[in-house]
Amino acid sequence: MMEKVDVSNLRARNAEVVGTDAEMDKVKHSVDKLSMEVDNLDQRVNEVERFYSSKSVNQPSTSWSTSSRNNKDRERYAPSFKKLQQDASRREAAAAKRMQDLMRQFGSILRQITQHKWAWPFMQPVDVEGLGLDDYYEVIDRPMDFSTIKNQMEAKDGTGYKHVREICADVRLVFTNAMKYNDEKSDVHGMAKTLLAKFEEKWLQLLPKVIEEETRREEEEAEAQLNMQLAKQAAHAKTARDLSNELNEVDSQLEELRDMVVKKCRKISLEEKRNIGIGLSKLRPEDLTKALEMVAKTNSKFVLRDEDLELDIDAMSESTLWRLKFFVKDALRVQGRGSSNCEENKADNRKPATKLSNNPVSKTKKDTSNALANTAKKRNKMPAP
Repeated sequence: MMEKVDVSNLRARNAEVVGTDAEMDKVKHSVDKLSMEVDNLDQRVNEVERFYSSKSVNQPSTSWSTSSRNNKDRERYAPSFKKLQQDASRREAAAAKRMQDLMRQFGSILRQITQHKWAWPFMQPVDVEGLGLDDYYEVIDRPMDFSTIKNQMEAKDGTGYKHVREICADVRLVFTNAMKYNDEKSDVHGMAKTLLAKFEEKWLQLLPKVIEEETRREEEEAEAQLNMQLAKQAAHAKTARDLSNELNEVDSQLEELRDMVVKKCRKISLEEKRNIGIGLSKLRPEDLTKALEMVAKTNSKFVLRDEDLELDIDAMSESTLWRLKFFVKDALRVQGRGSSNCEENKADNRKPATKLSNNPVSKTKKDTSNALANTAKKRNKMPAP
């Protein structure tokens, strides 16, 4: 997405180029400042890249999730995080109020069941010790009764029921426990079975409202998640733009630093020019193209696409020569590492060069670099003026 500015080798290079200690300190300070800025930008770039590479971003949740124009629309209309938090609080409060209303309606059902003439055995916890039910806790894992349910419904400390289905489950547990522990022929078993059937009948009357509320909650939650995703994308899109601007600013500062170094730098020697020419002749075609692009960037008369390239190394500016020197040095070092891996890699590295040499433009570029090397050698043999 964005290119990181490479300032890792600036200190060593500036030490080679700049003369006095005071000038070197000034350059070092500028490089250190740029290094810190680049490190900070790199971390922020990684955050943006991680966000856009995550699965959640790739989900096509809306019909306007692809085009660049729609991206701008999404960023423009995406709600802010503060508004999302406010909306979430209001939504949760409204949902809690609706659920409380459902619980009150359920309370009416519960009163009808508990007022039945057969409800008395289930109103209080089972007196296990008083009735001598030694095996009760071996049979019943979770005892339940209507007084416990009522206390849970009226709890004000946040420990009460949050959903009407939780109450429904506990009411069922009251009757299923009684049916499980008592024999089918016993009165308690029959009373529990009858009351459970009455309860299920009345619960079915309330169930559509419960399902409607659950569906509404799911839809609101899905919409909230979508809005949060849009807000995140808008925030990261803005971050990406800001990062791009800041990286451009760093590039500008780096260019100013280069210009300052060039003004203070020593002249490239004939030996160094000769080495540049020899190095150019050893570059791979793709690296040679990059080197020629450097020349074209600082020389408007030099047309890279011309079939007949004329390149006079003595006519280049000092800044171009320094850049070529460092580029050639780095490129040859990378080539050296690649060629030392194994014979198979060597063969692979040679194949593209052979193919590219058949291209007239590539061949001309290669001839140009060879001519540079030969010219540099001849001039090196000439006595200095």
